[in-house]
Amino acid sequence: MSEPAFHSALAARPDRKNVEGLTIALKEIDDCGMIDLRGELKDETFSAAVSDAIGFALPSEPRTSRRQGEIAALWLSTDQWLITAPRPTVGNLHAQLTAALKGVHSLAVDMSDARTILRLEGDNVVEVLNKGTSADFTDLKEGAVRRLRYAEIAALVHVIAREPDVMDLYVFRSYADYAWTYLTTTARQAARIDLFGRQV
Repeated sequence: MSEPAFHSALAARPDRKNVEGLTIALKEIDDCGMIDLRGELKDETFSAAVSDAIGFALPSEPRTSRRQGEIAALWLSTDQWLITAPRPTVGNLHAQLTAALKGVHSLAVDMSDARTILRLEGDNVVEVLNKGTSADFTDLKEGAVRRLRYAEIAALVHVIAREPDVMDLYVFRSYADYAWTYLTTTARQAARIDLFGRQV
């Protein structure tokens, strides 16, 4: 039996790997798989089983993440995490989690095709993101995770690095083209925000 083939929601966008003329670097991250994990962290059986499967403990602090090697865990709520790993390996990781959590009140679902990840890089990332949401990214530290409404759609921001900024914007696949259009419009040089008048 042949393996399922992945097709990007932005496949019709020839520039999805390298957009020119913007104030930031923008590209799609299409080689990352995702597992939606739910369970009670205070359940030691659950937390131990997950740690054994992914190689490290799940983050317990709100809006944080942890990474070890190519696997990362993003805190989404008190009982929900998004586990990311290279797309070719996420199937095996999901199988390991499912086996480790057998009989434990939990849920692990491969959601690799449910979301599109857009990576924003550069000194103007915060300005571009702020055009689509009232959330403040100024003081977010590396590893921070923020669920929000971005340009009127549900989204998630994961801070990969600061100075220079690298942030991943997660949107549901059906909104990928809309989000791409919004970003490529608001990140143009002509859309830069200039301050007028004397600043005191």
